[in-house]
Amino acid sequence: MKISTGERTFQIFNYLILILAASTMIAPLLQLLAVSFSSPIAADSKKVFLWPVEFTTGTWEHILQNTVLWRSFGVTVYITVVGTLLSMLFSVLTAFPLSRREFLLKKPIMLGIVITMIFNAPMIPFFLTVRELGMMNSLWALIIPGLISTFNMVIIRTFFMGIPSDLDDAAKMDGCHDFRLLFQIYLPLSKPVLATVSLFYAVGYWNTFMRAILFIRDPNLYPLQLRLREYFVAPEELAAVNLIVGDFDFNTTTLKAATIIFATIPIVLVYPYLQKYFVKGAVLGSLKE
Repeated sequence: MKISTGERTFQIFNYLILILAASTMIAPLLQLLAVSFSSPIAADSKKVFLWPVEFTTGTWEHILQNTVLWRSFGVTVYITVVGTLLSMLFSVLTAFPLSRREFLLKKPIMLGIVITMIFNAPMIPFFLTVRELGMMNSLWALIIPGLISTFNMVIIRTFFMGIPSDLDDAAKMDGCHDFRLLFQIYLPLSKPVLATVSLFYAVGYWNTFMRAILFIRDPNLYPLQLRLREYFVAPEELAAVNLIVGDFDFNTTTLKAATIIFATIPIVLVYPYLQKYFVKGAVLGSLKE
């Protein structure tokens, strides 16, 4: 099909807008990456833009040898993997019955769930509840309170409601019970929305910050984002003793840039693997037949 001049111009204009929008997001990361590979003098004098000046790997050598940072990285990976798996399990188990036509209580239950999106729990009762449950200074305090996101659960429920009811009828005629229907029919058909919601949950757990401030006191249990905050408040902890003994391959400016990249790149690398599901799932999960 031949594209008219007007349509071609419109497409070019759209591409330019999208490229410009993407550049505003990518450029800061590239700039931080360039700073992390630049000399301290060049970084402090604001000479670095998108390419390293006076290239050096001293900053990254110091970062990759920082056992405290790696411990926080391990904590974040743990709560991200475990939290995402548990959140997906409970979100699916909640969304499935609420999508069933024969479930008579689905409307009042959904109303109660949606209300939680409008009225969030006050911080002090929330803190006291977690403390009384014995989860203070525990990684479970970073997982259980946010186990189910109402928004994510509604996306899954809406997707389930869009699956043709003929599949249900055919499965029931073959003697298929609800759990088998969910795990053998619904979930295999729901890969796009499951990948999308998993990504939402994973990013949320990876960026855990406020709950860590509220509930974690042991520095050995600090997730990555809280560790970064500590380094920005007291950058001399990040530099350790190297600056004192005269090793000037890096300074706090280059170290801050490197730690931000260190904390950002792992979750960013997940997107390319889920992209084909992400776009489709984001669209299908927002529609209802």
